[in-house]
Amino acid sequence: MATTYKVLGQVATSTLGATTEGALYAASGAAAVVSTIAICNQAGTSATYRIAVRKTGESSTTDKNWIVYGATVPASDTVLLTIGATLEDGAAIRVYGSTATMSFTAFGSEIA
Repeated sequence: MATTYKVLGQVATSTLGATTEGALYAASGAAAVVSTIAICNQAGTSATYRIAVRKTGESSTTDKNWIVYGATVPASDTVLLTIGATLEDGAAIRVYGSTATMSFTAFGSEIA
């Protein structure tokens, strides 16, 4: 099995639309370990965010999927979460930001 360390995914809420949930990363063709997620708030006011993990075959986010819900990022600041989430092929990380001035980055490794 080969392990590839990389930036797994990046998304800005300006492309999703503020207050719209969207995909940060979906494991495709490999299992993955998401070691760290960075949440950056570029606005001059604090903002909130959510992070969900969907198992393979789940097509919508439900209450059981949320691992972070309503956490705050201060104005012009970044929060780094070290989570070590393991994802099977087909699983996904979904994110939501309360403003259109946020970005999310997932770092980790794919195992194929």
